[in-house]
Amino acid sequence: MKRLLPFALVMLALGAAGILHLMKPEPVRAPVTIATVAVETAILESESVFLTVESQGTVEPRTRTNLVSEVSGAILSVSDKFVVGGKFELGELLLRVDPTDYQVALQRAEALLKGAEAQLIFEKARSAQAKKEWEFTGRPLSEAPLLALRVPYLAEAEANIEQAKAEVERARVKLEKTRIKAPYDGIISRKNVDIGQFVSAGIPLAETFAVDFVEIRLPLSDQDLSKMSDSDFTDALRGKKVNLLGFANGRSSSWEGQAERFERVVEQTNRSQYLVVRVGNPYDLKGSNSRANPLLVGTFVTADFVGRELPNVFKLPRSGLIQGDRVALVKANSRLKLVDVELMYADDNYYYVSGLDENSEIVMSSIGIPVDGMIVEVKNTSKGESLSRG
Repeated sequence: MKRLLPFALVMLALGAAGILHLMKPEPVRAPVTIATVAVETAILESESVFLTVESQGTVEPRTRTNLVSEVSGAILSVSDKFVVGGKFELGELLLRVDPTDYQVALQRAEALLKGAEAQLIFEKARSAQAKKEWEFTGRPLSEAPLLALRVPYLAEAEANIEQAKAEVERARVKLEKTRIKAPYDGIISRKNVDIGQFVSAGIPLAETFAVDFVEIRLPLSDQDLSKMSDSDFTDALRGKKVNLLGFANGRSSSWEGQAERFERVVEQTNRSQYLVVRVGNPYDLKGSNSRANPLLVGTFVTADFVGRELPNVFKLPRSGLIQGDRVALVKANSRLKLVDVELMYADDNYYYVSGLDENSEIVMSSIGIPVDGMIVEVKNTSKGESLSRG
């Protein structure tokens, strides 16, 4: 009996423990809360985007000339337009060099011509007399020596006539060059001489530039060139519209130019290629244009023109791209889905991507470390607002 007492006590304790376990109350379960992340989204639609190529440059004249005297002499008179900034037209008289020496030279040349003409008449008469004298011999004229018929003397007289005419023409041209005329419609940018000053042949009188066209050289980097279409590197480029913006007379102004040509040389200093843009009648000297302000030589302008097309791409703000080339989509169950996209192009404000479905709702705000399937809460001012085109 004593042997069974410890066993009975153990069993009794186990039974009591079991009863107490069965009688304990059920634990209260706390509600499970799932953390959500607040995000801002936008709904994207595909569109065709034309890239814009931008550059800047300085307006230069198409033609710049050092006006040089071809004769020597004192300047007798100058035009009222022979001043810096003076506007002139093709053929207009700008200044006159003393023509006295050249008038005398022309008179001498004309006198020599008259003497040569008289000598020719004299030789023709002698030649005719020589033929008659030969005929008295009764022999054929074909047997007569050339000297007997005075043929060389007649040829020499005729050559002297041609030489004298050339000298007259030369003297006339020299005299005409004492009247220095405008080579084109233009403006004087620098004046070197004035009335009473003696000038020698070859001395620069002034610097002028033409106003029929001006040109702007636009440097284009490799990034700029990548925005251009293939046709822009062919003859199809010529005439392409280029928008210019700058200041004229203290006011912001715009002009329209046309692409003229590529210089087809890589500049060693900046590794750029240059596109030349042309603007016609920039000064509007005859008032034929409707532009408010002229495009003055030396004006600094910014330029832009339409480049290549990116068809059917999504214009994504730079905050919308995460983890390299991925975007975060918000699905109907408010769960996040990470999708790979193809980056077609990027500028300072946008990424242009493909690989998305139409009307995809894209996360635009920062979400820390995004995880596929995480629950988000859209906190837009207008839920799922569409990202405007443009």
